[in-house]
Amino acid sequence: MARPLHSAPPFRAEQLGSLLRPNDLLEVRTKIRETGISAEEAGLPAVEKKAIRDVVQLQRDLGYKAVTSGEFNRTRFWGLMWDEFQGITRLLDAESSMFRLYHPDVVSLIEKGRKVMPGESVIAGSKLSWSAEHSTSNIHELKLVQAALPESEWANIKLTMITPSWFHMRYKQGKAYSPEAYANDEEYFADVAKVYQAELDALYKAGLRNVQFDDPGMAYFCSKSFRQGWEEDKDNIGTADDLFDAYVKLYNDCLAKIPADMHTGIHLCRGNFIGGRHFSEGSYDIIAKKLFENLHVDTFYLEYDTERAGGFEPLKYLPKNKNVVVGVISTKLRELEDKEAMKERVYKAADFVASGSGETREEALKRVCISPQCGFSTHESGYPLSFEDQSKKLSLVRQVADEIWGEA
Repeated sequence: MARPLHSAPPFRAEQLGSLLRPNDLLEVRTKIRETGISAEEAGLPAVEKKAIRDVVQLQRDLGYKAVTSGEFNRTRFWGLMWDEFQGITRLLDAESSMFRLYHPDVVSLIEKGRKVMPGESVIAGSKLSWSAEHSTSNIHELKLVQAALPESEWANIKLTMITPSWFHMRYKQGKAYSPEAYANDEEYFADVAKVYQAELDALYKAGLRNVQFDDPGMAYFCSKSFRQGWEEDKDNIGTADDLFDAYVKLYNDCLAKIPADMHTGIHLCRGNFIGGRHFSEGSYDIIAKKLFENLHVDTFYLEYDTERAGGFEPLKYLPKNKNVVVGVISTKLRELEDKEAMKERVYKAADFVASGSGETREEALKRVCISPQCGFSTHESGYPLSFEDQSKKLSLVRQVADEIWGEA
């Protein structure tokens, strides 16, 4: 049964989760890395708590409802959730033969020579399971944001969560798990869905009602270079489109038990690495119909800041019970966009939504929102925008939303 249209969240003005970290937070983390002292000895808990309280207030001052932690608890956007699942093995010195060397983030992070270590990486060394004792980072992050808000606003809090296929996609066929753990992808995906169901249930019971999955992988299916690499890789089973379908099913299995009042969305991220680098290009056309119609989320957060994402035409496939947040404002470039030009882009997006659903522009706009195209700091540091730039960009999003919709 199709879910009804979900609104508020998403809100007319949205941001994608990560925000620039304050210097005192970065300094404490650096001290921990360089000296080996504990987080408690370095005073990290108090610094994190204050930083999150301050960034929540910043978002409220700028007129945002779906506030986040800024991902200040994390050093990378995917956080610690996968490290906390039982059965996980961390890779410390991985052979390049384990990886799809045409996978966009692997390509960007590959070392010269025989080894590759794309960021932090894990595999399933044994059967995956969820444990309340160990799966604590997301709930801790949620509670810190709750502590900075009146309880009446807790339902608006947005927690970003890494896609369930994040680690699977970067590995060669069958390498995301040990042969002792799983015989095939189907067995592996079944347990991934179970641990995500448990994580979402725990977060719901802790008060969360708004989840955004960050998923660079789904955007990689738009990339001609990734698809070509897939076709040339003789170890793969099936086509790239078969894998896309398997990931859609995996998502739907992960979300199969969520309550009706829990809003879910997916951000198709094209990469926002240190220095503002992106990882993939290609229009949404090749995946749009199946993505919008088959994936059981309420909202699609799409990057539309440059021509590398193609045009708005694929939005004609957006069903009437789903929303789109168009990310037309860049978090990679310091130059502030023209407000009137951004309004026109939102209207153009709404026109394509309307063309597919037989609605007027005004009707379609009820399912359209605006945001920056990505977070401002998906890793800890090294980004081109200043704090002032960030505030100007977020203010612009809010101004455009106010002038188009006149509501939160």
